[in-house]
Amino acid sequence: MRLAVIPARGGSKRIPRKNIKVFCGRPIIAWSIEAAARSGCFDRIIVSTDDEEVADVARACGAEAPFLRPPELSDDITGTIPVVAHAIRWQRQSGVAATYVCCIYATAPFIDVSDLRSGYEVLVQSQSDYAFAITKFASPIQRAIRITRDNRIEMFHPEQFNSRSQDLEEAFHDAGQFYWGRADAWLAETPVFSAAATPVVLPRYRVQDIDTPDDWIRAEIMFRAIDQATSLADREKS
Repeated sequence: MRLAVIPARGGSKRIPRKNIKVFCGRPIIAWSIEAAARSGCFDRIIVSTDDEEVADVARACGAEAPFLRPPELSDDITGTIPVVAHAIRWQRQSGVAATYVCCIYATAPFIDVSDLRSGYEVLVQSQSDYAFAITKFASPIQRAIRITRDNRIEMFHPEQFNSRSQDLEEAFHDAGQFYWGRADAWLAETPVFSAAATPVVLPRYRVQDIDTPDDWIRAEIMFRAIDQATSLADREKS
């Protein structure tokens, strides 16, 4: 059995009610639920929440919300792995154990059906514990700078001052969209960011963390631009 788990806590300090806030005309969680459903990858799509309103929105968008997450897994310091493991245990108690489980973030409107399918294929073919979406940093991290306490600039790695960008190793970061994993790996709380994981590389233009109001505005601009470009490409094909 393949299970999708969408964590969607009710509380959010920087963007109130973030997981159900309207994003480009729909509750933002709707985009993740729709992508999961359209992918055809899952036997069940569960939203794990501690909030009745979030549960109602999730159900209206086509997902299940069959339980409310316990308080000890609903604060702002609980990690993703325990939340997913809780949903896997709940599923086992219902009589059918999941083999492959994909955690999909509720605030991932750029998630693409083909990427979800690719993630599953990569997980199975690589025999890894996890497969998740990453993308390249826009600039070399070796040439990163900081602002000091006296409002001056210094490099994290001053020895790289004269290095050409093209000579530096590329670096990647988590795309914050989805994390495929074997159920046993989630339950064992095997770290995701480790040699146990295989990457699914996404283009930078389809990746945007949404943690602050500024992030939200940027994401909506990006989303509309991509939608407009896709519509234009479809018209040109026809």
